[in-house]
Amino acid sequence: MEDRPRQNKKRKREKHHKSQNKKENSSQVNVTHQSKQASSALPNPTKSKGSTFLDKMRARLSGGHFRMINEKLYTCSGKDALDYFKEDPALFDVYHTGYQEQMSHWPELPINIIMKWLKDHSPSLVVADFGCGNARLAKNVKNKVFSFDLVSNDPSVIACDMSKTPLDSSVIDVAVFCLSLMGTNYPNYLKEAHRVLKPSGWLLIAEVKSRLDQNNGGADPKEFLKAVSELGFTSVLKDYSNKMFVLLYFKKKDKQKSEMKEIEWPELKPCLYKRR
Repeated sequence: MEDRPRQNKKRKREKHHKSQNKKENSSQVNVTHQSKQASSALPNPTKSKGSTFLDKMRARLSGGHFRMINEKLYTCSGKDALDYFKEDPALFDVYHTGYQEQMSHWPELPINIIMKWLKDHSPSLVVADFGCGNARLAKNVKNKVFSFDLVSNDPSVIACDMSKTPLDSSVIDVAVFCLSLMGTNYPNYLKEAHRVLKPSGWLLIAEVKSRLDQNNGGADPKEFLKAVSELGFTSVLKDYSNKMFVLLYFKKKDKQKSEMKEIEWPELKPCLYKRR
């Protein structure tokens, strides 16, 4: 009988030790779990550095691809550019992504000035946007706008060679070239604009300033203005106030010469972007 109290005490001590061991193990599990949670919440320096490096490499590759396509467009004809994008339409997206990145560094965009000009005139004017890109002009004015470019990723954009649009003659009030006189046959684009414009219709040209700066290897702006005038336009306004681009406003002459002499068009140097 005397052994029973001793056995009971021994059992109690064993239970007590087991209980303490469970608590200690539980607390250790919790600490380990919390430690894992904390470590997962902390940024992984190796992963972060790796991601940053990959992002930089992707940006460089994308930028290099854009510059390659950009140079191609400035140094080939419109037909060749059309065929180029037909073979791989995805290149058009690569080009315009790079183009938008370049434009983000400009303090002011010519398309915004052209939009303001249209908003200051009658919304009944019918517009042809040659080299429309993502059709931003058409999406931001009340005018009827025919949007043309080499590739159409939007139902409102007509894919074509800009020297051969599907428009009838003398149906347009305003023809716009916003940084789009690319290609070795750019005069053909202006001839097409002349064809589709109504008498007294407007021709608006925004071009990179260096292309019309003879002091930096560009064309003589006077020769360019003369050539456009001989095509059948009257120069109305020349805006050289912006450091990045020039804006030229012309009106189609009411009466055209029956015999057109051959026009000497100045060469417009390619606008090649430097690696940043």
